[in-house]
Amino acid sequence: MAAVGDEACLSCQLTQHKEVLQVTWQKLSPEGEKNVATSTKYFGRQVNRGFRDKVEFKDAGLQNSSIVIRNVTEQDEGCYHCLFNSNPEGALTGRTCLKVYELHELILHVESNSAEEAVVSCSATGRPAPTVTLRVLQQDLHLSNYSSVSVTNTNSTVTVTFTAVLSGFRDNSTQVGCAVRVLSGPQKEVLMMIPEVKQSSADDFTWIIVLLVVAVFGSLSAVAVITVLLLRKPWKSSSHKDSEATKTPQKPTEHPHEPKTPLMQQVNENLRQRSTEKHHKGNDTETSSLSVKCQLFPTN
Repeated sequence: MAAVGDEACLSCQLTQHKEVLQVTWQKLSPEGEKNVATSTKYFGRQVNRGFRDKVEFKDAGLQNSSIVIRNVTEQDEGCYHCLFNSNPEGALTGRTCLKVYELHELILHVESNSAEEAVVSCSATGRPAPTVTLRVLQQDLHLSNYSSVSVTNTNSTVTVTFTAVLSGFRDNSTQVGCAVRVLSGPQKEVLMMIPEVKQSSADDFTWIIVLLVVAVFGSLSAVAVITVLLLRKPWKSSSHKDSEATKTPQKPTEHPHEPKTPLMQQVNENLRQRSTEKHHKGNDTETSSLSVKCQLFPTN
């Protein structure tokens, strides 16, 4: 077994002593066997083209043979043959398989909802699906309400999130851990202290009340100002009309206490008006008589 990016060492050993002339490593595939590397008694070791940047001999003996695959990927997964070509038996074949797994860094998260309760969650991504384990270092504390969620990603990896509730701790010295493993590979573990939850003091509560009161009264003041503006708008228009009305000259009215015009002045005024009207009438009569005369005696 090997993790993605690590090295994998494949070994073969011949249990019976034979005269071996050559050892050949092959990779099995659906298309058939591909020769990877060869070591001989007379010509030494050789890695075939296509594997030279990937494979090297660790032990090139004729009774024991080992190769190392560097920077393992998913394409390196599969079974390999080691062939001991002996004289006179011919090829003695051994078989070993490489299982490649993938495990990324795990994420441990602790959220304290109260002074005595916390939600602990651990998430890990791997291929195949990793095994996630949560634990508390204090013996008198235990986790409860376990839940697990698995999500398959587009690259064939699986993300597993494991969540539990921790209750009953009294201080921030409680430590929780998360361990992750894929198949029988090495285990990874992360430890974390539970963060302290700050309790709100009486002063903080007082300030919250003050802020709420200010916010409420501020909203009421804004509503009052808007209402006054809306009510004031039509009053301004009516006052504007009144001001225009005062600018228009009006007929003077008689004051009840003002002295009236003397009687003689009224008589003279009436006589003057009559004479004026008479004069106009005389002019009109003359004009009409002239027109009549012109009609009686027309000119030739």
